[in-house]
Amino acid sequence: MTSDLAVREVASPKNSRARRSKFVSYLVLTLGAIVVLFPLYMAIVSSLLTPVQIGQQPPLFYPPSPQWRNYGDAFIGGHLSTYLWNSVLQTVEIVVGSVLTSLLAAFSFATFEFPLKKVLWALMLATLLIPFEVTIVTNYQTISSTHLLGSMWALTVPFMGSAIGIFLLRQAFLAIPGEIREATILDGCGPMRYFWRVAIPLVRPQLAAFTVIAVLGAWNQYLWPLLLTSNDEAHRTLQIGLKTLNSGTFEGYGVVLAGAMIASVPMLILMVVFNRQLVRSLTGGAIK
Repeated sequence: MTSDLAVREVASPKNSRARRSKFVSYLVLTLGAIVVLFPLYMAIVSSLLTPVQIGQQPPLFYPPSPQWRNYGDAFIGGHLSTYLWNSVLQTVEIVVGSVLTSLLAAFSFATFEFPLKKVLWALMLATLLIPFEVTIVTNYQTISSTHLLGSMWALTVPFMGSAIGIFLLRQAFLAIPGEIREATILDGCGPMRYFWRVAIPLVRPQLAAFTVIAVLGAWNQYLWPLLLTSNDEAHRTLQIGLKTLNSGTFEGYGVVLAGAMIASVPMLILMVVFNRQLVRSLTGGAIK
């Protein structure tokens, strides 16, 4: 009986410290979430205000009479529906192309031996040091010479290869134990069957992380679509369309902010859906 009381007295301070530590952790995380999400909240509120209310001091933290028509003006009057569809097509083409080429190239570098392999790998890594702005003139001349200007392919073809994707996926393929490959060879599994049936499922977290990176990069492109669609409204993307909302066609910034909220919704959904895969890809290397 005495020993049980002694154990409880020792355990009680430990439990109390653990509860305090958990409380502090949750408090810090909550405050951090408020700081991060507050600008997004204010953008949503401002998108529902009139031009006079947006410039009011002190600022309003809630819309007294929500102006939902701002979203209608942006989506229909500002042609964001067309620009949104163009951005979806552009993003899908770039992501599918870059994921396929990265998977195949990364698997080849990680699995096969071929002439000049190290030289090609070094050249591929060197492309990571070259800013896109340096190659934009060459890319434009190439697209023009292949008569792709004025089509969606002009927006997507230069980005269907990704050096960072090849690098990330190659490292993931190299982390697969060699015993697995040897077992598949004994079972009569060829390289491509091993690639599709075994290797890709094992690198799924890294593949999901790269897919999210590719989607974000494709969705947020601005300079290249601006250059190609300056005189081609039919293929204008959402990011360029947001600029036209601020050109004076509509009154106030409420419509512009409504358009920005429409443009951010797909990315927010993407981050929520792939949040678990992103966390697994970032922490997978720390757990054997």
